[in-house]
Amino acid sequence: MHDIRLIRAEPAAFDAAMARRKLSPQSEAILSIDTARRGEMTSQQTLLAEKKKLSEAFGKAKRTGENTDALAAQIEDVTARIAATEGKAEELDVQLKGILEALPNILDSDVPDGADESSNVVVKQVGEPTLHNFEAKQHFELSQALELMEFERAAKIAGSRFVLLRGVIARLNRALGQFMLDLHTQHHGYQEVEVPVLVNAATVYGTGQLPKFEEDLFKTTDGRYLIPTAEVPLTNYVRDEIVAGNQLPIRFAALSQCFRSEAGSAGRDTRGMLRQHQFPKVELVSITTPEESEAEHERMTTCAEKVLEALELPYRRMLLCTGDTGFGSTKTFDLEIWLPGQQAWREISSCSNMRDFQARRMNARYRGADGKPAGFMHTLNGSGVAVGRAMIGVLENHQQADGSIRVPVALRPYLGGLEAIPAA
Repeated sequence: MHDIRLIRAEPAAFDAAMARRKLSPQSEAILSIDTARRGEMTSQQTLLAEKKKLSEAFGKAKRTGENTDALAAQIEDVTARIAATEGKAEELDVQLKGILEALPNILDSDVPDGADESSNVVVKQVGEPTLHNFEAKQHFELSQALELMEFERAAKIAGSRFVLLRGVIARLNRALGQFMLDLHTQHHGYQEVEVPVLVNAATVYGTGQLPKFEEDLFKTTDGRYLIPTAEVPLTNYVRDEIVAGNQLPIRFAALSQCFRSEAGSAGRDTRGMLRQHQFPKVELVSITTPEESEAEHERMTTCAEKVLEALELPYRRMLLCTGDTGFGSTKTFDLEIWLPGQQAWREISSCSNMRDFQARRMNARYRGADGKPAGFMHTLNGSGVAVGRAMIGVLENHQQADGSIRVPVALRPYLGGLEAIPAA
Protein backbone atom coordinates (compact mmCIF):
# COMPACT_ATOMS: atom_id res chain seq x y z
CA MET A 1 0.00 0.00 0.00
CA HIS A 2 1.21 3.50 -0.82
CA ASP A 3 1.43 6.58 1.37
CA ILE A 4 -1.15 9.06 0.04
CA ARG A 5 0.84 11.93 1.55
CA LEU A 6 3.81 11.15 -0.70
CA ILE A 7 1.55 11.06 -3.75
CA ARG A 8 0.10 14.46 -2.79
CA ALA A 9 3.59 15.89 -2.26
CA GLU A 10 5.22 14.45 -5.42
CA PRO A 11 2.63 13.27 -7.94
CA ALA A 12 5.05 13.46 -10.88
CA ALA A 13 7.61 11.32 -9.04
CA PHE A 14 4.90 8.75 -8.24
CA ASP A 15 3.83 8.59 -11.88
CA ALA A 16 7.46 8.15 -12.92
CA ALA A 17 7.78 5.27 -10.45
CA MET A 18 4.67 3.59 -11.86
CA ALA A 19 5.98 4.14 -15.40
CA ARG A 20 8.96 1.93 -14.48
CA ARG A 21 6.33 -0.75 -13.80
CA LYS A 22 4.85 -0.12 -17.29
CA LEU A 23 1.76 1.54 -15.82
CA SER A 24 0.08 4.73 -17.06
CA PRO A 25 0.03 7.85 -14.84
CA GLN A 26 -2.02 7.22 -11.70
CA SER A 27 -1.71 10.35 -9.58
CA GLU A 28 -4.43 12.46 -11.24
CA ALA A 29 -7.16 9.87 -10.62
CA ILE A 30 -5.88 9.17 -7.11
CA LEU A 31 -5.67 12.83 -6.10
CA SER A 32 -9.08 13.59 -7.61
CA ILE A 33 -10.71 10.99 -5.38
CA ASP A 34 -8.55 12.03 -2.42
CA THR A 35 -9.55 15.71 -2.83
CA ALA A 36 -13.24 14.80 -3.00
CA ARG A 37 -12.88 12.52 0.02
CA ARG A 38 -11.12 15.20 2.07
CA GLY A 39 -13.79 17.72 1.00
CA GLU A 40 -16.53 15.45 2.32
CA MET A 41 -14.61 15.00 5.56
CA THR A 42 -14.24 18.77 5.93
CA SER A 43 -17.95 19.24 5.27
CA GLN A 44 -18.69 16.58 7.86
CA GLN A 45 -16.62 18.42 10.48
CA THR A 46 -18.39 21.69 9.65
CA LEU A 47 -21.79 20.02 9.97
CA LEU A 48 -20.81 18.39 13.25
CA ALA A 49 -19.84 21.78 14.64
CA GLU A 50 -23.16 23.21 13.41
CA LYS A 51 -25.07 20.35 15.03
CA LYS A 52 -23.23 20.96 18.31
CA LYS A 53 -24.30 24.62 18.32
CA LEU A 54 -27.88 23.70 17.45
CA SER A 55 -27.95 21.09 20.18
CA GLU A 56 -26.69 23.62 22.71
CA ALA A 57 -29.36 26.09 21.58
CA PHE A 58 -32.00 23.34 21.76
CA GLY A 59 -31.00 22.49 25.33
CA LYS A 60 -31.09 26.14 26.38
CA ALA A 61 -34.51 26.70 24.78
CA LYS A 62 -35.84 23.54 26.42
CA ARG A 63 -34.69 24.74 29.85
CA THR A 64 -36.32 28.16 29.43
CA GLY A 65 -39.59 26.76 28.07
CA GLU A 66 -39.21 28.19 24.57
CA ASN A 67 -40.61 26.44 21.48
CA THR A 68 -38.01 23.98 20.14
CA ASP A 69 -39.78 22.73 17.02
CA ALA A 70 -37.68 24.79 14.58
CA LEU A 71 -34.44 23.82 16.28
CA ALA A 72 -35.44 20.14 16.31
CA ALA A 73 -36.15 20.30 12.57
CA GLN A 74 -32.76 21.93 11.93
CA ILE A 75 -31.00 19.30 14.02
CA GLU A 76 -32.78 16.53 12.10
CA ASP A 77 -31.78 18.12 8.79
CA VAL A 78 -28.15 18.53 9.82
CA THR A 79 -28.03 14.96 11.15
CA ALA A 80 -29.25 13.66 7.78
CA ARG A 81 -26.67 15.77 5.96
CA ILE A 82 -23.91 14.45 8.24
CA ALA A 83 -24.95 10.87 7.46
CA ALA A 84 -24.98 11.59 3.73
CA THR A 85 -21.55 13.23 3.88
CA GLU A 86 -20.19 10.36 5.94
CA GLY A 87 -21.56 7.87 3.41
CA LYS A 88 -19.95 9.74 0.50
CA ALA A 89 -16.62 9.93 2.35
CA GLU A 90 -16.69 6.18 3.06
CA GLU A 91 -17.56 5.43 -0.57
CA LEU A 92 -14.67 7.57 -1.80
CA ASP A 93 -12.36 5.98 0.76
CA VAL A 94 -13.23 2.53 -0.60
CA GLN A 95 -12.55 3.75 -4.16
CA LEU A 96 -9.19 5.21 -3.13
CA LYS A 97 -8.18 2.09 -1.24
CA GLY A 98 -9.18 -0.06 -4.23
CA ILE A 99 -6.82 1.87 -6.51
CA LEU A 100 -3.90 2.03 -4.07
CA GLU A 101 -4.02 -1.65 -3.07
CA ALA A 102 -3.85 -2.74 -6.72
CA LEU A 103 -0.70 -0.74 -7.50
CA PRO A 104 2.75 -2.36 -7.16
CA ASN A 105 5.49 -1.16 -4.89
CA ILE A 106 7.90 1.58 -5.93
CA LEU A 107 11.17 0.12 -7.18
CA ASP A 108 14.55 1.10 -5.80
CA SER A 109 16.60 3.39 -8.03
CA ASP A 110 19.29 0.74 -8.60
CA VAL A 111 16.84 -1.82 -10.01
CA PRO A 112 17.77 -2.13 -13.72
CA ASP A 113 15.18 -1.38 -16.37
CA GLY A 114 14.04 -4.30 -18.50
CA ALA A 115 10.97 -6.10 -19.77
CA ASP A 116 11.70 -9.61 -18.50
CA GLU A 117 14.26 -11.97 -16.97
CA SER A 118 16.61 -11.50 -19.91
CA SER A 119 17.45 -8.06 -18.47
CA ASN A 120 18.31 -9.35 -15.00
CA VAL A 121 21.88 -8.58 -13.94
CA VAL A 122 24.41 -11.10 -12.64
CA VAL A 123 25.76 -9.62 -9.40
CA LYS A 124 28.15 -12.47 -8.69
CA GLN A 125 28.76 -16.14 -9.46
CA VAL A 126 30.18 -18.71 -7.07
CA GLY A 127 31.54 -21.86 -8.69
CA GLU A 128 31.52 -22.94 -12.30
CA PRO A 129 28.79 -25.00 -13.99
CA THR A 130 29.37 -28.65 -13.11
CA LEU A 131 30.98 -30.62 -15.93
CA HIS A 132 30.51 -34.39 -16.01
CA ASN A 133 32.54 -36.73 -18.21
CA PHE A 134 29.28 -38.49 -19.07
CA GLU A 135 25.85 -37.36 -20.23
CA ALA A 136 24.20 -35.79 -17.19
CA LYS A 137 20.64 -36.88 -16.42
CA GLN A 138 17.81 -34.76 -15.12
CA HIS A 139 16.61 -35.30 -11.55
CA PHE A 140 13.48 -37.23 -12.49
CA GLU A 141 15.51 -39.59 -14.67
CA LEU A 142 17.89 -40.30 -11.80
CA SER A 143 15.16 -40.82 -9.21
CA GLN A 144 12.84 -42.79 -11.44
CA ALA A 145 15.72 -45.14 -12.13
CA LEU A 146 15.72 -45.74 -8.38
CA GLU A 147 11.90 -46.00 -8.51
CA LEU A 148 11.70 -43.60 -5.56
CA MET A 149 10.20 -40.51 -7.23
CA GLU A 150 6.76 -41.28 -8.62
CA PHE A 151 4.69 -38.85 -10.65
CA GLU A 152 2.11 -41.19 -12.18
CA ARG A 153 0.99 -42.58 -8.82
CA ALA A 154 0.88 -39.05 -7.40
CA ALA A 155 -1.32 -38.01 -10.33
CA LYS A 156 -3.61 -40.97 -9.62
CA ILE A 157 -3.96 -39.82 -6.03
CA ALA A 158 -4.01 -36.02 -6.38
CA GLY A 159 -3.71 -34.96 -10.03
CA SER A 160 -0.90 -33.37 -12.02
CA ARG A 161 1.97 -31.38 -10.47
CA PHE A 162 2.32 -33.61 -7.42
CA VAL A 163 4.97 -36.19 -6.56
CA LEU A 164 5.43 -39.18 -4.26
CA LEU A 165 8.90 -39.56 -2.75
CA ARG A 166 9.93 -42.86 -1.17
CA GLY A 167 12.86 -44.39 0.62
CA VAL A 168 16.21 -42.65 0.56
CA ILE A 169 14.89 -39.86 -1.71
CA ALA A 170 12.17 -39.05 0.83
CA ARG A 171 14.82 -39.11 3.53
CA LEU A 172 17.06 -36.80 1.49
CA ASN A 173 14.15 -34.39 1.11
CA ARG A 174 13.58 -34.38 4.87
CA ALA A 175 17.30 -34.06 5.58
CA LEU A 176 17.58 -30.98 3.39
CA GLY A 177 14.82 -29.17 5.26
CA GLN A 178 16.26 -30.02 8.66
CA PHE A 179 19.77 -29.00 7.60
CA MET A 180 18.53 -25.61 6.37
CA LEU A 181 16.56 -24.94 9.55
CA ASP A 182 19.53 -25.84 11.72
CA LEU A 183 21.86 -23.62 9.71
CA HIS A 184 19.56 -20.58 9.92
CA THR A 185 18.62 -20.99 13.57
CA GLN A 186 21.98 -22.07 14.98
CA HIS A 187 24.31 -19.93 12.86
CA HIS A 188 22.29 -17.10 11.28
CA GLY A 189 20.22 -15.86 14.20
CA TYR A 190 16.73 -16.78 12.98
CA GLN A 191 14.10 -18.14 15.36
CA GLU A 192 12.25 -21.24 14.20
CA VAL A 193 8.46 -20.91 13.93
CA GLU A 194 5.90 -23.60 13.17
CA VAL A 195 3.19 -21.83 11.17
CA PRO A 196 -0.43 -22.55 10.22
CA VAL A 197 -0.77 -23.50 6.57
CA LEU A 198 -4.38 -22.28 6.56
CA VAL A 199 -4.85 -18.54 7.05
CA ASN A 200 -7.69 -16.03 6.86
CA ALA A 201 -8.29 -13.42 4.18
CA ALA A 202 -6.88 -10.55 6.28
CA THR A 203 -3.56 -12.40 6.46
CA VAL A 204 -3.14 -12.91 2.71
CA TYR A 205 -4.30 -9.33 2.15
CA GLY A 206 -1.59 -8.11 4.52
CA THR A 207 1.24 -9.57 2.45
CA GLY A 208 -0.31 -8.52 -0.87
CA GLN A 209 -1.71 -11.75 -2.33
CA LEU A 210 -5.25 -10.37 -2.09
CA PRO A 211 -7.07 -9.05 -3.95
CA LYS A 212 -4.83 -9.01 -7.04
CA PHE A 213 -3.48 -12.58 -6.99
CA GLU A 214 -6.37 -14.61 -5.61
CA GLU A 215 -6.34 -16.95 -8.62
CA ASP A 216 -2.87 -18.13 -7.56
CA LEU A 217 -4.20 -19.36 -4.21
CA PHE A 218 -6.10 -22.43 -3.05
CA LYS A 219 -9.21 -21.37 -1.11
CA THR A 220 -11.25 -23.52 1.25
CA THR A 221 -15.03 -23.58 1.40
CA ASP A 222 -14.99 -21.67 4.70
CA GLY A 223 -13.06 -18.72 3.21
CA ARG A 224 -9.54 -19.55 4.34
CA TYR A 225 -6.47 -19.93 2.14
CA LEU A 226 -3.62 -22.44 1.91
CA ILE A 227 -0.39 -20.49 2.22
CA PRO A 228 1.71 -20.01 -0.94
CA THR A 229 4.75 -19.51 1.32
CA ALA A 230 5.43 -19.22 5.06
CA GLU A 231 6.15 -15.52 4.42
CA VAL A 232 2.39 -14.98 4.76
CA PRO A 233 1.88 -16.10 8.39
CA LEU A 234 5.38 -15.05 9.50
CA THR A 235 5.03 -11.46 8.28
CA ASN A 236 1.52 -11.13 9.70
CA TYR A 237 2.96 -11.89 13.13
CA VAL A 238 3.14 -8.10 13.66
CA ARG A 239 -0.15 -7.15 11.97
CA ASP A 240 -2.07 -4.45 13.86
CA GLU A 241 0.73 -4.13 16.41
CA ILE A 242 3.17 -1.45 17.54
CA VAL A 243 6.53 -3.03 18.35
CA ALA A 244 9.23 -1.39 20.44
CA GLY A 245 12.11 -0.39 18.20
CA ASN A 246 14.63 -2.04 20.50
CA GLN A 247 12.97 -5.40 19.76
CA LEU A 248 13.86 -5.11 16.09
CA PRO A 249 15.01 -6.81 13.98
CA ILE A 250 12.75 -9.82 14.33
CA ARG A 251 14.09 -12.75 12.32
CA PHE A 252 11.96 -15.84 11.73
CA ALA A 253 12.57 -19.10 9.85
CA ALA A 254 9.94 -21.71 9.03
CA LEU A 255 9.90 -25.00 7.18
CA SER A 256 6.41 -25.48 5.78
CA GLN A 257 4.46 -26.99 2.97
CA CYS A 258 3.50 -24.36 0.38
CA PHE A 259 0.54 -24.48 -1.99
CA ARG A 260 0.22 -22.71 -5.33
CA SER A 261 -2.33 -23.12 -8.08
CA GLU A 262 0.31 -22.22 -10.71
CA ALA A 263 -2.34 -20.27 -12.63
CA GLY A 264 -0.99 -19.24 -16.00
CA SER A 265 1.87 -21.75 -15.97
CA ALA A 266 0.28 -24.33 -18.25
CA GLY A 267 2.95 -26.15 -20.22
CA ARG A 268 5.86 -24.82 -18.13
CA ASP A 269 8.12 -27.31 -16.35
CA THR A 270 5.61 -30.12 -16.73
CA ARG A 271 8.25 -32.82 -16.13
CA GLY A 272 9.79 -33.33 -12.74
CA MET A 273 9.58 -31.38 -9.51
CA LEU A 274 10.40 -27.84 -10.58
CA ARG A 275 6.83 -26.52 -10.53
CA GLN A 276 4.47 -28.25 -8.11
CA HIS A 277 1.13 -27.45 -6.48
CA GLN A 278 2.55 -28.52 -3.09
CA PHE A 279 6.17 -28.25 -2.02
CA PRO A 280 8.29 -27.75 1.14
CA LYS A 281 10.31 -24.59 1.57
CA VAL A 282 12.35 -22.95 4.28
CA GLU A 283 11.30 -19.30 4.44
CA LEU A 284 13.18 -16.43 6.06
CA VAL A 285 11.38 -13.28 7.22
CA SER A 286 12.92 -10.18 8.76
CA ILE A 287 11.00 -7.30 10.32
CA THR A 288 13.13 -4.23 10.94
CA THR A 289 13.41 -0.45 10.93
CA PRO A 290 13.62 1.63 7.74
CA GLU A 291 17.25 2.50 8.51
CA GLU A 292 18.30 -1.15 8.65
CA SER A 293 16.25 -2.76 5.89
CA GLU A 294 18.79 -2.39 3.09
CA ALA A 295 21.54 -4.00 5.19
CA GLU A 296 19.09 -6.68 6.30
CA HIS A 297 18.35 -7.48 2.65
CA GLU A 298 22.02 -8.14 1.97
CA ARG A 299 22.31 -10.19 5.17
CA MET A 300 19.30 -12.35 4.31
CA THR A 301 20.53 -13.03 0.80
CA THR A 302 23.93 -14.04 2.16
CA CYS A 303 22.25 -16.45 4.60
CA ALA A 304 20.48 -18.14 1.69
CA GLU A 305 23.76 -18.32 -0.25
CA LYS A 306 25.40 -20.15 2.66
CA VAL A 307 22.93 -23.02 2.13
CA LEU A 308 24.00 -23.41 -1.49
CA GLU A 309 27.67 -23.23 -0.59
CA ALA A 310 27.25 -25.93 2.04
CA LEU A 311 25.45 -28.13 -0.51
CA GLU A 312 28.38 -27.59 -2.91
CA LEU A 313 26.16 -26.17 -5.65
CA PRO A 314 27.34 -23.65 -8.26
CA TYR A 315 25.14 -20.57 -7.99
CA ARG A 316 24.83 -16.99 -9.04
CA ARG A 317 23.08 -13.97 -7.56
CA MET A 318 20.81 -12.03 -9.91
CA LEU A 319 19.45 -8.52 -9.43
CA LEU A 320 15.99 -8.60 -10.97
CA CYS A 321 15.01 -5.94 -13.48
CA THR A 322 11.86 -3.81 -13.39
CA GLY A 323 9.83 -6.24 -15.50
CA ASP A 324 10.74 -9.27 -13.37
CA THR A 325 10.45 -7.79 -9.86
CA GLY A 326 7.41 -8.93 -7.92
CA PHE A 327 4.36 -6.82 -7.10
CA GLY A 328 5.24 -6.04 -3.47
CA SER A 329 9.02 -5.82 -3.75
CA THR A 330 11.20 -2.74 -4.08
CA LYS A 331 14.24 -4.85 -4.92
CA THR A 332 14.80 -8.58 -5.33
CA PHE A 333 17.85 -10.79 -5.53
CA ASP A 334 17.28 -14.22 -7.08
CA LEU A 335 19.70 -17.05 -6.43
CA GLU A 336 20.05 -19.50 -9.31
CA ILE A 337 21.75 -22.89 -9.24
CA TRP A 338 23.25 -24.73 -12.16
CA LEU A 339 21.36 -27.85 -13.24
CA PRO A 340 23.57 -30.08 -15.41
CA GLY A 341 20.63 -32.19 -16.58
CA GLN A 342 18.95 -29.12 -18.05
CA GLN A 343 22.20 -27.33 -18.86
CA ALA A 344 20.60 -24.21 -17.38
CA TRP A 345 20.57 -21.87 -14.40
CA ARG A 346 17.32 -22.17 -12.42
CA GLU A 347 15.99 -20.04 -9.58
CA ILE A 348 16.08 -21.58 -6.11
CA SER A 349 15.60 -18.51 -3.90
CA SER A 350 14.18 -14.99 -4.09
CA CYS A 351 15.10 -12.48 -1.38
CA SER A 352 13.04 -9.30 -1.43
CA ASN A 353 12.87 -6.03 0.45
CA MET A 354 9.25 -4.86 0.71
CA ARG A 355 10.13 -1.76 2.74
CA ASP A 356 6.88 -0.42 4.31
CA PHE A 357 4.56 -1.70 1.54
CA GLN A 358 3.27 -4.70 3.49
CA ALA A 359 3.42 -2.94 6.86
CA ARG A 360 0.98 -0.28 5.65
CA ARG A 361 -1.46 -2.98 4.57
CA MET A 362 -1.01 -4.70 7.94
CA ASN A 363 -0.91 -1.50 10.04
CA ALA A 364 2.36 -2.70 11.59
CA ARG A 365 4.27 0.07 13.33
CA TYR A 366 7.20 0.47 15.70
CA ARG A 367 8.04 2.83 18.56
CA GLY A 368 11.14 4.97 18.72
CA ALA A 369 13.48 5.33 21.70
CA ASP A 370 11.15 8.00 23.14
CA GLY A 371 8.30 5.50 23.24
CA LYS A 372 6.29 7.30 20.57
CA PRO A 373 5.18 5.64 17.30
CA ALA A 374 7.99 6.23 14.82
CA GLY A 375 6.39 4.84 11.68
CA PHE A 376 5.82 1.65 9.76
CA MET A 377 8.21 -1.27 10.03
CA HIS A 378 10.01 -2.66 7.00
CA THR A 379 9.47 -6.30 6.06
CA LEU A 380 11.71 -8.63 4.06
CA ASN A 381 11.34 -12.22 2.96
CA GLY A 382 13.45 -14.82 1.22
CA SER A 383 13.66 -18.51 0.46
CA GLY A 384 16.27 -20.15 2.56
CA VAL A 385 15.79 -22.22 0.33
CA ALA A 386 13.22 -24.19 -1.70
CA VAL A 387 13.72 -27.78 -0.50
CA GLY A 388 12.59 -29.57 -3.65
CA ARG A 389 14.78 -27.46 -5.89
CA ALA A 390 17.73 -27.99 -3.55
CA MET A 391 17.19 -31.73 -3.90
CA ILE A 392 17.11 -31.35 -7.68
CA GLY A 393 20.42 -29.47 -7.46
CA VAL A 394 22.01 -32.15 -5.27
CA LEU A 395 20.83 -35.01 -7.50
CA GLU A 396 21.96 -33.42 -10.74
CA ASN A 397 25.23 -31.83 -9.64
CA HIS A 398 26.45 -34.76 -7.54
CA GLN A 399 25.42 -37.60 -9.85
CA GLN A 400 28.12 -40.09 -10.70
CA ALA A 401 28.76 -42.05 -13.88
CA ASP A 402 27.44 -45.27 -12.32
CA GLY A 403 24.10 -43.64 -11.42
CA SER A 404 24.90 -43.12 -7.74
CA ILE A 405 24.58 -39.70 -6.04
CA ARG A 406 27.36 -38.33 -3.87
CA VAL A 407 25.97 -36.82 -0.65
CA PRO A 408 27.43 -33.39 0.23
CA VAL A 409 29.43 -33.46 3.45
CA ALA A 410 27.05 -31.05 5.21
CA LEU A 411 24.12 -33.43 4.68
CA ARG A 412 25.78 -36.63 5.82
CA PRO A 413 24.98 -36.24 9.55
CA TYR A 414 21.29 -35.99 8.59
CA LEU A 415 21.48 -39.22 6.59
CA GLY A 416 23.20 -41.38 9.18
CA GLY A 417 26.64 -40.78 7.70
CA LEU A 418 25.60 -41.89 4.20
CA GLU A 419 28.25 -40.77 1.71
CA ALA A 420 26.43 -41.78 -1.47
CA ILE A 421 22.98 -42.82 -2.59
CA PRO A 422 23.64 -46.08 -4.43
CA ALA A 423 22.61 -46.59 -8.03
CA ALA A 424 19.59 -48.75 -8.78
